[in-house]
Amino acid sequence: MGEWDQCPGSMVVSGVSFRVAELILGIALAVVTLRDVFDTVVVPGGSRASLHIARRLIGLLLPLWKLMRRAKRGLSTTFAPVVLVSSFALWMLLLDIAFGLMAHGLRASFDPPLTSFAQAMFVVGNGLVTIGMAQTDAIGAARWVVLAAGFCGLAVMTMAVTYLLEVQSSIARRDSGILKLKTSAGEPPSAIGLLEKYAAIGNEAELPHILRDGRDWCASVRQSHCAHPSLIYFRSAGTGGGWPAALAALLDLALIVELMLDMPDLHGLAVLLREDGTQMAEELGSLVGLKPQQQGARDSELRAIRSRLLAAGYRLNETPDLAGFDRLRHLYAGWVNAMGDHLGRPSPPLIPERG
Repeated sequence: MGEWDQCPGSMVVSGVSFRVAELILGIALAVVTLRDVFDTVVVPGGSRASLHIARRLIGLLLPLWKLMRRAKRGLSTTFAPVVLVSSFALWMLLLDIAFGLMAHGLRASFDPPLTSFAQAMFVVGNGLVTIGMAQTDAIGAARWVVLAAGFCGLAVMTMAVTYLLEVQSSIARRDSGILKLKTSAGEPPSAIGLLEKYAAIGNEAELPHILRDGRDWCASVRQSHCAHPSLIYFRSAGTGGGWPAALAALLDLALIVELMLDMPDLHGLAVLLREDGTQMAEELGSLVGLKPQQQGARDSELRAIRSRLLAAGYRLNETPDLAGFDRLRHLYAGWVNAMGDHLGRPSPPLIPERG
């Protein structure tokens, strides 16, 4: 009889412990999820939380996406939006699970009482999406769970809309520079193509503006893409090789002006553009876990560049530093080519074919 008398009490203690465990687990999951949302969307520099939902989705979907598109070049324009929307969907699902655990732990505080975890997820899910379809009233502490679920759901959806607007703004600024460069430097863009076109139309005086605008573009893209790494994978229709190809063309232009052209007034602008662009390529490449490829410029390529510049009418330095050109180009070309391959958009050649 003594054993039977103790069983009901043990079952009650076990049930209470399980409900407390559900509450603690739900609170912990909600905190971790909200931290991931906040660090990814609001705090510059990408997610530093433990979940890394957006980064894990990219790591999971990118190989599959490339496999499905192996017959085509590059990622489609839908890849990054799919990752972004899926991230918010997963965050909402995790919050629903988290608050469902809390509600199930307080199932007796609902009228009528909740009978299953699925019903608990449905009740708090109505609060998360603020549609109010649940036919169960919350009592006591359960009211605060439902209220917190509604507040968190509204906050996440508001951040989603704000983040989408920020993404569109950043992509528009980046792609406007790419399209302008595409017009003047060809497709795929190249430094040689740009210099030849400007010489052909007698517009060499615009080169200082190109170097300044290129530096501004690098600073803008570097800031936005380091703050929100998912922007790296956004590709807009009509931008050809994308931002890695545009960056390669700008850096090649800066290096040619710096070491090959006899234009002392442009030397400082070229050095600053090359240094800023090289740092941008290294930071973004490191951010997505890439390693630079071995990349150099052959002497035959450098002589061909000088030959085409002379044919276009540019004044060249009498003593070209070909070794210095190869060394400095190696610093950025490996990162740019690695990023191009990572995005499925191989970088264009240093010397394009004549149009």
